[in-house]
Amino acid sequence: MKRKFIGLAACISLIAFSGISHAESKLQTIVNSDHRSSENKTRDAFRHPIETLKFFDIKPEHTVVEINPGGGWYTEILGPYLKESGTLYLAIFSDESARSYAPRLNAKSKTMTANKELYGEVHYTVMDTPTHVGPVAPDGSADRVLTFRNVHNWMADNSGEAAFTSFYKALKPGGILGVVEHRAKTDKEQAPRALSGYVREDYVIKLAEKAGFKLVEKSEINANPKDTANYKDGVWSLPPSLRAKEKDDEKYLAIGESDRMTLKFIKPTN
Repeated sequence: MKRKFIGLAACISLIAFSGISHAESKLQTIVNSDHRSSENKTRDAFRHPIETLKFFDIKPEHTVVEINPGGGWYTEILGPYLKESGTLYLAIFSDESARSYAPRLNAKSKTMTANKELYGEVHYTVMDTPTHVGPVAPDGSADRVLTFRNVHNWMADNSGEAAFTSFYKALKPGGILGVVEHRAKTDKEQAPRALSGYVREDYVIKLAEKAGFKLVEKSEINANPKDTANYKDGVWSLPPSLRAKEKDDEKYLAIGESDRMTLKFIKPTN
């Protein structure tokens, strides 16, 4: 019999994972819950949501800002996780965005989180470079700011520095910025606009440090050594995009999703 999400609170209270905290057991239950589609769960093998959110030390009582949530892959985990004692901000695109896909993604986020039983009260702000770079949350209010595979988009319109500065303002002193991004190889110079979708790890670190952050730790949770980061259609050659549309699909499916850096930064307390 499949576990129903309606009984999540009761289910968590009955779970006793040896050596696993209540927060982690709650996260595991949500990741395995039936409210997530089988398609999204299949991508767990490449995105490692439990390990990634543990690395960023997300607690159920935190105020968390998810930047440009896209289709809501992480939102459907973060929302239920923070529902009872935390707060979730989603920094979505502007209603007047120049991006053609923005209305569809905004509508998807709002439709998803309209389920108050599952997501509680979700707060919306705007992050739509280059015209809107925050505030993504009230200044000094957030425990965590998270961005998943977005840095290249800000670089494309020369807004990388402004984006990281906005995150710095939103975080409390001692707050954490978590970054996951497609990782470029270091044998080539960084293209300023990152049109391939890949960004050098050292470049991201410099962007964050320029805004005032300090690097705490790197993780290889989301690494993929099969990814050469050198394709005609950039990172979108790989799944899930498979931009070649059936041409060489088997080749790219064998590689899997992109090689990704996973970086944890802190806003210093003084």
